Amino acid sequence: MARVAVTGGSGKLGRAVVAELLEHGWEVHNLDLAPPAEPVCPHTRVDLTDYGQVVEALTGIDARHDGVDAVVHLAAIPGPGVAGNAATFANNVPSTYNVFAAARLAGIRNVVWASSETVLGLPFDTPPPYVPVDEEYPGRPETAYSLGKLLDEQMAAQFCRWDPALKIIGLRFSNVMEPADYAAFPSFDADARLRSWNLWSYIDARDGAQAVRRALAHDGTGFEVFVIANADTVMSRPNDELLAEVYPDVPRKREFGPHETLLSIDKARRVLGYEPVHTWRS
Repeated sequence: MARVAVTGGSGKLGRAVVAELLEHGWEVHNLDLAPPAEPVCPHTRVDLTDYGQVVEALTGIDARHDGVDAVVHLAAIPGPGVAGNAATFANNVPSTYNVFAAARLAGIRNVVWASSETVLGLPFDTPPPYVPVDEEYPGRPETAYSLGKLLDEQMAAQFCRWDPALKIIGLRFSNVMEPADYAAFPSFDADARLRSWNLWSYIDARDGAQAVRRALAHDGTGFEVFVIANADTVMSRPNDELLAEVYPDVPRKREFGPHETLLSIDKARRVLGYEPVHTWRS
């Protein structure tokens, strides 16, 4: 049985990831300052800003484990405005460095971590270069949070350059939702600009967890980044109508369906075999 450490396993996405990996045969260890609401796997309190604690958490913790095969790094201040800009940056970027460096020290070569849709230029006060947006244009951080995520991606690329056998996959998750959140979705239709900041996209936590599992299983080396969203938008109104109202001058890179996500998941489908199975519409 492969053993994986999940940082932030007590959080919204983390809970779904822990459940998904357990269901598919992984031995999971949750590393999080916060205890889980429902303990389903071993939990250890770890401050990821302390490199020594991270090294210990990945190499062995008494009776918990004597090392792990893979790391999923989800823990972070989860978005802009949750804390002050400097505090967000000072927590998130060093934590990611510590996880990458400790994994390298421990000889762990399978790392998946949560980047963010914000690297694409969110909120799109400056319109995107085209739709659907994808991984092919350079990062456009607009907040300290997003700047930190872009620097995480650049760090990952350099860690993989140092060790060609290392695999680090960054998943640019859209806005994470759980089924309880879906009751609010019909109210979004009244104002197209209410959710235009991320092109009306979302990710069901369970499909986010699927993406993590597939990234862990991906047979490859080096650094890769993938946009991870659900296959549809949060809106009942069609994309043509929404774009005409909010982003009338943005070029269209290809044809797309009336409710198809405008955060392209084509690369994740092609490379990882990712395919969302949940939708708020059902």
